[in-house]
Amino acid sequence: MQKALREKFNKNFTEEKYIAYMKEVEAVSPGALDFRNAETPIFIDKEFTHKMLNACEDIIDVMVAPNFKELTERSIPADVRVPGNEKHAQCMVFDFGICENGKGELEPQLIEMQGFPTLYAFQAFHSEITAKYADLPLNYSSYLNGYNKESYIQLLKDIFVGNHPLEEVILLEIFPEKQKTRIDFYATKQLLGIEPVCLTKLKADGKQLYYIKENGEKQLVKRIYNRLIFDDLQQQEDLTDIIDLTKEYDVEWVPHPNWFYRISKFTLPFIDNPYVPETFFLNEITQPVNLSEFVLKPLFSFAGMGVVIDVEQADIDKITDPENWILQRKVTYASIIDTPDEPAKAEIRLFYFWKDEWERPIAVHNLARLSKGKMIGTRYNKDKTWVGGTTAYFEQ
Repeated sequence: MQKALREKFNKNFTEEKYIAYMKEVEAVSPGALDFRNAETPIFIDKEFTHKMLNACEDIIDVMVAPNFKELTERSIPADVRVPGNEKHAQCMVFDFGICENGKGELEPQLIEMQGFPTLYAFQAFHSEITAKYADLPLNYSSYLNGYNKESYIQLLKDIFVGNHPLEEVILLEIFPEKQKTRIDFYATKQLLGIEPVCLTKLKADGKQLYYIKENGEKQLVKRIYNRLIFDDLQQQEDLTDIIDLTKEYDVEWVPHPNWFYRISKFTLPFIDNPYVPETFFLNEITQPVNLSEFVLKPLFSFAGMGVVIDVEQADIDKITDPENWILQRKVTYASIIDTPDEPAKAEIRLFYFWKDEWERPIAVHNLARLSKGKMIGTRYNKDKTWVGGTTAYFEQ
């Protein structure tokens, strides 16, 4: 996007530099990197950054409105509703595609949002390593609103540990050692000291939660940094003797699991902004629409499964629960990142955090993804290079 920086990076790129760079990335937690890391970062100018941030402010206006919980009550499936004090979502992410509008101009378009964490700890390492590898100019940063690595790590501690003794805080996931994002769990332990704990190890004694440590000691759990996605949990087979998370326990959730549903595809129909694609609940469409202009998405699915890009009426007709589906206007990703063969498309995930004393969440950091396939994601980019996870750097 920044032509001079792109030309400089591409001119100076060598496979040897990339191999050395990847050794540093993989050294964050040897053997844990389980997704492709792209050869290049993304350089974003001030104007494009402001468009994304302004769109997020309009979204946040909806989220902080007094009726937001009422609007999103139906978003939470009854069989996974977790009791307890939801407060607000302490963290959330907004995914923007770098797109091309009808005039051929570049603009951000919101693809998805989640009231759920992402690779927060890993990105503290990754963005620093990538900046050095890319010979990043001093007026560019992966951080926003004045944050840097040190203040970012402190913010993560404030959000996820809070005032609790560290030993009473866990990162909860199902089989964390098998997850593709496990490098972030280990990075979290390095940065914050939070222990990753499998749901199968968590036990209940009345309203108290605990797990047995490797030394055989019983460890009380009072705060959960939640990385467990119920959609993923429901894909697991032969799970027995796990606690029922829909019961009330004496524990704080960060973020509370219900926010995964409240801030999600479900929220999109309530947003009115030029950088948020027009979205409808399928059961609320009363006028004919040109299906070729829309993408069909299930509200509840795991890892993007069930999305229909080339929608036909037959796809609509076979849906028996239209209230659980949305039609989202298609956007045109711009093939904007020059690479040695074909140009790549890009998506930027903005990290927002919300401390209890803040009036609203603020943007702090990011990750990015490059693709040459029909969609962003590993399955669409097999055997391709200059694709995968990376970092965006914003002009300051």
